[in-house]
Amino acid sequence: MRVYVSADMEGITGLVDADDVQPGGRDYERGRSMMAEDVNAAVRGALAAGAREILVNDAHGPMRNLRPEDLHPRARLVRGKPKQMIMLEGLTGEYDAMVCVGYHARAGAPGVLSHSFMGHEIEDIWLDGRPVGEIGLAHATAAALGVPVVALTGDDVACAEMTEWDPSVAAVPVKYAHDRFAAELRPAAEARTAIEAAVAAALVPLPPRPAPSACSAPSAPSAPSAAEATLTVRWQSTTVPTTLLGLPGVTAENGRTIRATGRLPSLYRQFGVWMRVAASLTGQAPYC
Repeated sequence: MRVYVSADMEGITGLVDADDVQPGGRDYERGRSMMAEDVNAAVRGALAAGAREILVNDAHGPMRNLRPEDLHPRARLVRGKPKQMIMLEGLTGEYDAMVCVGYHARAGAPGVLSHSFMGHEIEDIWLDGRPVGEIGLAHATAAALGVPVVALTGDDVACAEMTEWDPSVAAVPVKYAHDRFAAELRPAAEARTAIEAAVAAALVPLPPRPAPSACSAPSAPSAPSAAEATLTVRWQSTTVPTTLLGLPGVTAENGRTIRATGRLPSLYRQFGVWMRVAASLTGQAPYC
């Protein structure tokens, strides 16, 4: 069994503030250690379920938060940026399942450190008219590749968002939001035990794929979904959308809202280009 882990930071056990998750923050180094412990709990769960290969993608901010020496030795790590597939870099249809660790609620939701990809700069996102954040867009992209999301960890608001999107996903709350920068924290040891158990239980029902032999040719990734989707993004100002209208296929809904139609995961990759353009045009702090 091959398992892919996408690891964000805002939904990690014990973390509630920008100082916990941003380089230079007074508690960032502690936050990195907490992130590694949550990820390692998920890795242990995957191994208990029989995983033979685990790939972890550091999907938060600078994407250099996980220290390689802190990661479980059975897992491989994708680290650094830019990444064409941002939070899903390295995911292909050859994986049996995806686990989301440390995810957070979308922009406007009352969850801890809630936002959608770019903090203040992105106000809202819709996928085929349905409000979506990082959770829903990751789930939809993985589904287009034929990879099921089987478990997610984060605060209770993020877990509810995942359950609303797909009730079959095992959602593990590691804290309970009181406000955007405050939460009741689940004890760390209890949270990691819950993560490990949930991931193991979610993966056990999956039929394992045969391991490739040394003589066989590599298997081709599953073909992306043929269905087209429309991604709509409302930005904080007109600066970014006006610039993005210069890209083929991008149209305006109004002065601050643009859309594009295409097939996932290509549409997700295009959204990553939008964000890189936005980053070059703005200097917004993620949680302003």
